Amino acid sequence: MSETVNLPALGESVTEGTVTRWLKAVGDEVAVDEPLVEVSTDKVDTEIPSPVAGVLEEILVEEDDTVEVGAPLATIGDGSGGGSADASEDDAAAEEPAVEEAQQDDAQQEPAGEPAPEERASTDQGSDGAPSAGGEASEVTLPALGESVTEGTVTRWLKSVGDEVEVDEPLLEVSTDKVDTEIPSPVAGTLLEIRAEEDDTVEVGAVLALVGSGSAGGGSAPSEGSSGQDEASAEEIEDKATEAEAPEETEEAAEAAGAEKSEKTPEASPSEEASRRESAERDPAQAESAEAPSATEPGQGYVTPLVRRLAHQNNVDLSTVRGTGVGGRIRKQDVLAAALASQAAAGGSEAPAEQASEAAAPSSAPAAASAPAASSSVDPSVRGEVEKAPRIRQVIAQRMRESLDLSTQLTQVHEVDVTRIVQLRKKAKASFQQQAGVNLTYLPFITKAVAEALKQHPKLNASFSEDNKEITYHASEDIAIAVDTEKGLLVPVIKDAGSLNLMGLAQKIADVAERTRTNKISPDELSGGTFSITNIGSVGALFDTPIINQPQVAILGTGAIVKRPMVVTDADGNDSIAIRHMMYLSLTYDHRLVDGADAGRFLTTLRQRLEGGEFANELGL
Repeated sequence: MSETVNLPALGESVTEGTVTRWLKAVGDEVAVDEPLVEVSTDKVDTEIPSPVAGVLEEILVEEDDTVEVGAPLATIGDGSGGGSADASEDDAAAEEPAVEEAQQDDAQQEPAGEPAPEERASTDQGSDGAPSAGGEASEVTLPALGESVTEGTVTRWLKSVGDEVEVDEPLLEVSTDKVDTEIPSPVAGTLLEIRAEEDDTVEVGAVLALVGSGSAGGGSAPSEGSSGQDEASAEEIEDKATEAEAPEETEEAAEAAGAEKSEKTPEASPSEEASRRESAERDPAQAESAEAPSATEPGQGYVTPLVRRLAHQNNVDLSTVRGTGVGGRIRKQDVLAAALASQAAAGGSEAPAEQASEAAAPSSAPAAASAPAASSSVDPSVRGEVEKAPRIRQVIAQRMRESLDLSTQLTQVHEVDVTRIVQLRKKAKASFQQQAGVNLTYLPFITKAVAEALKQHPKLNASFSEDNKEITYHASEDIAIAVDTEKGLLVPVIKDAGSLNLMGLAQKIADVAERTRTNKISPDELSGGTFSITNIGSVGALFDTPIINQPQVAILGTGAIVKRPMVVTDADGNDSIAIRHMMYLSLTYDHRLVDGADAGRFLTTLRQRLEGGEFANELGL
């Protein structure tokens, strides 16, 4: 019996989602909890897993279709959902009534858009005794991806009709106005039908595809007049997967260039090939690890945005990495293992995870001087190309323009001496890592000081409604932390940050940042902020003019920490010149509610707290 995969509720205010990419194709086998499809909402992009194991028999929602929460996305069965006539094929040759009965069964199980029973009968008679597993296809539906997400757009199918999928194996990518995500297969089986094509927008709950066994729908043996989606046998499925490797490789290259829907890309230039060979030669550990029997050939595994970003951060050449995930997928662990092997070969000692964590904190000039040249978020090979803007980029563009149109924004900048915090961090870094389990960056110090300052200056932790002529002063400090991801800037929220100590903030910041980068953050965690912090110093910027995240009234930009000669006055009033660690704080505020004096008082409170550096007790010093 077939199981329907529906779009689950993904948040309180999310009512719909858009299918961005199918990770499985009709006919693919899927395992329980294997990703089926990626769905995008206005809060987050996520993968929808398969609730059962089986074969994807039918996709009910095409990519870019928007569906409501609860709508069926696909059907998953054991492969007999759309091809029960195959089971009675031998009897059909002997008895006509058996043929008619099989045709009636097909008519009951066939989804919309399938051939008529007469056509199916002729197709079945053209096959050669494909065995039947019984049961029906399972529907893969667009799940709820957040409280305010009602639809999603299918951006890319990761599987084709006839591909076998495992439970939780990604089927497709779905984009919303918040994030892009992968939708997993709820069952193991064969992707039988894709219901939502790429660029289709579907509502939450809409059917995206059908997954069943290989004998159903797209898994049955094709005849000359069949739709071309059916597979003759398991061997043909494997052949088809082999044939798809080359396009998949070019698709991976296009993704690395930022093109979500590119199907063909130019071959790598000789210089790129030479670079890859050089990387492989200087990293024998990677080549040795690539001999794992369960891994795919280097460069042929599916690569998620997180993996690409992680590879960029750790200077790992993905063309030399073999994926050990389901379907040859290159996982985060593969990249980290390759990075560790590369560092071991180069004599490096710092773990990649710590490098990534450090990038989340304001940078310092000496560290920046020794770091390699910053890489672009878009591959330089896209020069001269035109590509469709990802949905998340479209949403960011819309929200930023709306914010500037709605509020009167201006920015005030204060300079802060954070030398004491730099010294405290240096003393406590090792012990803090052991005790808290996360790296101690500068961001927890700043967030702690911001939460305390917001309690003293509630106007900065408020929202203003011109329509209702009301000012809402929020009861808690729900601070949003901007996180730079492969597909754009996202702002997960730390609820009630004012109630957390320094260690709690450090752990929470590291947690939400990691889950945001790995596309595992929930939609509800990306909304509800009352004040935002964006760490512009992570890329070396001294100051910026950040744009307010509506309906908030302020956002703080933290610049890079640099050492400069400064005039220092001692307790007796004597001046001297000393080398100090300095940082700029840029506060953009909504002048409809916050005056320049209000912003100045808030920044002064924040500056005094940071310059005082009274955090030793919380660090156990």
